[in-house]
Amino acid sequence: MVVAKQSKVDDSLGTGRRKTSVARVRVRPGQGTIIINERPFEEYFPNDRDRRNVLAPLVKSSKQGTVDISIRVHGGGTSGQSGACMLGIARALIKFDSETFDPLRHNHLLTRDSRMKERKHYGLRGARKGTQFSKR
Repeated sequence: MVVAKQSKVDDSLGTGRRKTSVARVRVRPGQGTIIINERPFEEYFPNDRDRRNVLAPLVKSSKQGTVDISIRVHGGGTSGQSGACMLGIARALIKFDSETFDPLRHNHLLTRDSRMKERKHYGLRGARKGTQFSKR
């Protein structure tokens, strides 16, 4: 008996990064379900701002409800993870449908946010803060 496996040929892959978060995104034709780390989208991101951030590429490219998205994300916090998911979805949508490039580019959804936390420096308490000066 041969079990038919779901074809991954029509999947489009995209990688998104933000701060210390990395998201691996898989886009395929479907009904619009979004699964993040094997949990529903609404359960993984309870904050409305993070949800809007993740859905922005779908809304701007008018692909909401036409593609299924599966995401594996790790590292960082919720804000960094939502930003990584946003960039990964945008990159995967371009591979899925090249017509989405212009709306995504004009809405600045393909630009990697390069801001990272600055490292701690020798002799200081953090990246910039030093010890309090004592006259005596």
